[in-house]
Amino acid sequence: MGEMSVADAVEHYLAAVVEREPQERECLACFVDRMVAEFGCDSTLLWATRFRDLRSPTATALEQRFLAMAVRCDCMVLQKAYQPVREVMVRDVHTDDLERPDRMPPCAGVRRTNTRPCAHWERGRMAGYPD
Repeated sequence: MGEMSVADAVEHYLAAVVEREPQERECLACFVDRMVAEFGCDSTLLWATRFRDLRSPTATALEQRFLAMAVRCDCMVLQKAYQPVREVMVRDVHTDDLERPDRMPPCAGVRRTNTRPCAHWERGRMAGYPD
């Protein structure tokens, strides 16, 4: 198969965005993690915003909360805002360090309109927003 033109790539990407929705009870962090794994990060909060628009449109401060933590794109949501809890981490047999697993377990679930992460995620060390 030949190289995809820019127009074809944009059309494919837009179709993916329109078709992709959070799964039943899926949390924001699990949705963003799944979408970034499948489509990558485009240096924006595309997937976090898509989640908010579909599940909790009244959570209008979501982007400001992330920007206040210097989280400017979806992959940073998974690096700075939320991190896997210790229980889902895997130990590197060579260094004995805990690392994020290649694949996160299925989402533990949240209320449909909740923008908080499920039990598999915790606030990152840099996340300083109130409960």
